[in-house]
Amino acid sequence: MPAVCRAIGARTHAFFLDVDGTLIDIAAHPDAVVVPEGLPDTLSALAGSADGALALVSGRTVERLDLLFAPARFAAAGSHGAQIRLFPGAAVDAAPDLDRALAARLIALAGAFEGAFTEDKGPSLAIHYRAHPAIAPVLRRAIAEVLGPWPELAVLPGHHVFEIKRAGRDKGTAVAAFMARAPFAGRVPVFIGDDVTDEAAFRAVSAAGGVAIAVGTAREGAEAVLPDPPAVRRFLTHLAAEPRQRRR
Repeated sequence: MPAVCRAIGARTHAFFLDVDGTLIDIAAHPDAVVVPEGLPDTLSALAGSADGALALVSGRTVERLDLLFAPARFAAAGSHGAQIRLFPGAAVDAAPDLDRALAARLIALAGAFEGAFTEDKGPSLAIHYRAHPAIAPVLRRAIAEVLGPWPELAVLPGHHVFEIKRAGRDKGTAVAAFMARAPFAGRVPVFIGDDVTDEAAFRAVSAAGGVAIAVGTAREGAEAVLPDPPAVRRFLTHLAAEPRQRRR
């Protein structure tokens, strides 16, 4: 375990966790992922030990996160910060949906590329190309041409995916929003993520004096690396159990 991880504790830190590639393994299709048995209970235990200072910060929508981890429910930011739920029982605050005509054009564009498919999330739209990674440069140029009249939109690259969303909201702004209120305020933030899409959150927690941890490979702004999602889950299980062990 990286040395920086040994100083992290449930009673002092706030936890911000990416999902795909961090808590769970990436699958060929977003609907094909498997949530390991016991993971929702581990997250619930850690949230309890941290007085609720745990949030999922994902490219998935908040609604999809709730389905994945049901019946557990957590504070969450979805669609790369386009959605945010500040605590489990709160309403979801979301950026406006993308223009529907534009979304239709992007869906049609993806359909012209073999192996590409889309996730229409409302405030954002993802075009996946995992089956044919070589198309990335041509696909990126084609998306940029469609988005020419929409300067307020940005293209966020990820693991074999391009996410089209409004500029100004990202995982970093989501972390800042959580840290401005209880139960996160006053704690040391920790963000764990695996992708370039997590680098905005790495910068946000570093600016707040927190800890940024990458998964799988070193990332800009991250000071430590955990090798894979199973290692992340073992680390979180340790953190969830530690306060109870100390009280014995």
